[in-house]
Amino acid sequence: MTKNSGPELVRTRAQQKEQTRRAIIDAAFSMLSADHSFANLSLREVAREAGIAPTSFYRHFKDMDELGLTLVDEAGLMLRQLMRQARARIEKGKGSVVHTSVETFMEFVEINDNEFRLLLRERSGTSKAFRRAVSREIQHFVEELTEYIQARTHASHQDAWYEADALVTIVFNAGAEALDLSAEKRGVLAEKIIQQLRFVIKGSESARRS
Repeated sequence: MTKNSGPELVRTRAQQKEQTRRAIIDAAFSMLSADHSFANLSLREVAREAGIAPTSFYRHFKDMDELGLTLVDEAGLMLRQLMRQARARIEKGKGSVVHTSVETFMEFVEINDNEFRLLLRERSGTSKAFRRAVSREIQHFVEELTEYIQARTHASHQDAWYEADALVTIVFNAGAEALDLSAEKRGVLAEKIIQQLRFVIKGSESARRS
């Protein structure tokens, strides 16, 4: 046995545990669809999809509810990270704020439709814990946008929050509509969203000047 075999073995086991946990999460996301919500998933189905024994599931999650809350957190974080990347591109002068933001969001809805469906369904689902989790993710989104608006416009926190909340509400609700549209109709919807967001922004700018 080498001197570092102990620590290396611990790292290997930790990595294997994380890989299995990741496999469970990915399996659950892959099983979601327009006709199959998280509430319809069983522990055995998820375990089979992840390639593990059902008993192994409990080494990573207490129950399906804990897995569901983890999925909500991951979906929300994924969306926020994409929007951060969009704002970073905007700061570098690559595209307008509204157009780039809407384009990024619509790409997320198209590519990660299962993740977005989860947020939509659990936002008004029967589980109070899930509703709170989705609300928390949306509020994280609003808070980040509030800070961004404040930095760009020097608006008060309250005014920036009102604007951010309106923008997020418009975009999030439009995402629900975009899920079942063709690429052509989704493009038309995107243009409508862009105009609506510009109206809100212009109204905010006007209110600050008055």
